[in-house]
Amino acid sequence: MQANERACFFTTPHKLGQKIAFYFAVQSGGSFDIDYEVTGPSNKVILNGEKERQGDFVFTANELGDYKFCFNNAMSTYSEKFVDFEIAVEDEVRAQLPAKQGSSPEQTTVLEESIYKISGQLSTITRNQKYFRTRENRNFSTVRSTESRIVNFSLIQIAMVIAMGGLQVFIVRFFFQGARKGYV
Repeated sequence: MQANERACFFTTPHKLGQKIAFYFAVQSGGSFDIDYEVTGPSNKVILNGEKERQGDFVFTANELGDYKFCFNNAMSTYSEKFVDFEIAVEDEVRAQLPAKQGSSPEQTTVLEESIYKISGQLSTITRNQKYFRTRENRNFSTVRSTESRIVNFSLIQIAMVIAMGGLQVFIVRFFFQGARKGYV
């Protein structure tokens, strides 16, 4: 996002009661913060925040219509930002697996529960990977910033050492030139 830019994105759930997952993370730029706002179809604010680095939210769609997800970079006057985000609409209804002949309903239920548990753990792993990727990008940006400061400080020190050396040579020459003039 450019400085002073506002960008909005929309999603539409097809049924009442669907879950809407909203994730965002500022990957680079400025202080890694951004303002966000989520509004429902009746323009009621569902979520909002200022100067947030990242967020991971899930809410239930209680109305049908367009849900608006807006990011605002108005607080930044010159810094553009790279924002990673994901909006997903999901059903929470569990699919019924057809039972095999000769298997008991308890076995099928245990298998289903195991599959749902694995699915939930996979979602957790995915969220953690996004979080760690965001942290890695922020830390890399900090390292780049520190590196450029060290380089600039070193160049200034080199220039000062050269200037001091030149000034010392000039002062020593001045003393010896002044001493000869007085004795001649």
